Amino acid sequence: IISTAMPQWKMASYAGDNIVTAQALYEGLWMSCAMQSTGQIQCKVYDSLLKLESSLQATRALMVASILLGLVGVFVAVTGMKCMKCMEDDQVKKMRMAVFGGVIFIISGLAALVATSWYGNRVARAFYDPFTPVNTRFEFGSALFIGWAAASLAILGGSFLCCSCPRRETSYPPTRGYPKNASSTGKDYV
Repeated sequence: IISTAMPQWKMASYAGDNIVTAQALYEGLWMSCAMQSTGQIQCKVYDSLLKLESSLQATRALMVASILLGLVGVFVAVTGMKCMKCMEDDQVKKMRMAVFGGVIFIISGLAALVATSWYGNRVARAFYDPFTPVNTRFEFGSALFIGWAAASLAILGGSFLCCSCPRRETSYPPTRGYPKNASSTGKDYV
């Protein structure tokens, strides 16, 4: 959610010769911002949805889908937790709910990973394009790194939930209990 809302998906690069500027430029999924050397920030929301590049629209859609899937995954996984009273009578169904929540988390993480990697690839290709003017080159912003970390954590958490898959019945020999001791009357002690 934080990565999607941040305007720092790409930031202006100052890697050229003798570039002195009094402002920093940022672009995100929803707006572009300029920060002056005085600390004042001015942001402008993109005017039209239809004027945006199709790759930016797809990145927006993937990030919003990732957020919604993550929220659904939380609710599904919570119902499958052992400490919850919901579906308490059938432990197998309860564990399957936890696994299903893990699968939803993995899909959510993959959607965020695809979106951030795709956007990062576009930024890198434009940076190394020789036809891109030096003063309009952008680098990775902090929102991309947060998005990559969040996607990795969602995939890792979903994998852990999937590892709680119920085991199939095995044909091990039945375990024998320990023999019960006869209650002592206290005469055995000295």
